[in-house]
Amino acid sequence: MTVDDVGRTGLPLPGQVSSASLRDVRMLTRQVVGRVTEMVPHGALPGDADSDVGNVTRVCLQLAVSMLDGHDIADKTRQLELAAAGWAREGIPIDTVQNAVHEGFTLGLDLMVGHAKATDHLVDGTRLAVEILDTMISAISVGYVRELRAVGAEQHTALHTLTAALLSGHNSATMARECGVEIADAYAVLALWVPTTPEERDPRADAATQARRTAHRIQARLASTHRHPLALFDRHGGTILVPGGKFGHEALETLVAELSEAARAPITATVVDAAADRIPQAAEQAHELLDMVRRLRCESGLYRFDDMALEYQLTRPGPGREYLGALLDPLDDHPDLLETLRLHIGNNLNRQRTARLMHVHTNTIDYRLKRIGTLIGFDPTQPSGLWYLRSALVARSYRRS
Repeated sequence: MTVDDVGRTGLPLPGQVSSASLRDVRMLTRQVVGRVTEMVPHGALPGDADSDVGNVTRVCLQLAVSMLDGHDIADKTRQLELAAAGWAREGIPIDTVQNAVHEGFTLGLDLMVGHAKATDHLVDGTRLAVEILDTMISAISVGYVRELRAVGAEQHTALHTLTAALLSGHNSATMARECGVEIADAYAVLALWVPTTPEERDPRADAATQARRTAHRIQARLASTHRHPLALFDRHGGTILVPGGKFGHEALETLVAELSEAARAPITATVVDAAADRIPQAAEQAHELLDMVRRLRCESGLYRFDDMALEYQLTRPGPGREYLGALLDPLDDHPDLLETLRLHIGNNLNRQRTARLMHVHTNTIDYRLKRIGTLIGFDPTQPSGLWYLRSALVARSYRRS
């Protein structure tokens, strides 16, 4: 028996009574969300699990009612496909998705059978219920697998191997052809740092699982903007090779912003331009620059080597670094002043932002900056003094390493 058959014959149990038992969508959604979130381990579903599961549950219930009443379900199945694609991008295992669907379906079936009064039609109702489940599972599987193919094809092991080869100095034209990639003459080499996300900090969730899902979301977003992304990621960052000439600085800033959105955390990145045969040196330099930017506690975003060349030079060993590193020693007994200086410089001298982060008034920040000038001999409110103090922070962080 098909859905159309039921709609034409108007069977009282599966066609009318059963659909009526599912029409209180709001109440049923609360029940299903409660049961699913209890069944699935915390953190296995998206961050806003209640909202996401609730939206999908409502679509499933509306689909079931439409099938029971013999109405068109094309729009509902499309919504399920889109939801499944989103869960695939999240890196949620397919068995978790399917288990959640079966759990919600079991609740709906219990309600349908509980309302059954004509046992003659129980077989017909069961057949239709199975057909409803099959439709839901098919729609979810189609959307999920389609998304995995779209992302997975771009993240094939060969691309990772090619990226690793370029980063180690091996320009393999043969491997590039196998991947369908043309090696460019030059690249923008990006080093990325991804901070710990709120999901990873949740003590109820598995941090390693959440970190893998964060990396998966970043890779999926990168694959959507680059046909053949050359990138390697670990738990908290990675390296991306962008062919030179295809992206200007503004486009790279946009890319970093998009990856931050996918990660749900503000990404800090540095970029060094280099010829293809200089990629290993550029990658090392980019990551050294990223380490320096993080030591300075600079705001998230993209930093070019040209913008930080002086600070980078200060990280090189020598008497200049030792002298500058010692300038801040008088602040060792005043940790609040040292922290104020770090944040003030890291926030691009934004007193209001520094005050908010330290939970103090801006007047307090002004007082501390003046106190720093008195103790050190360099005024942080003046360009010349600020340059020395910024340099001293860089040198100090490496002197103490």
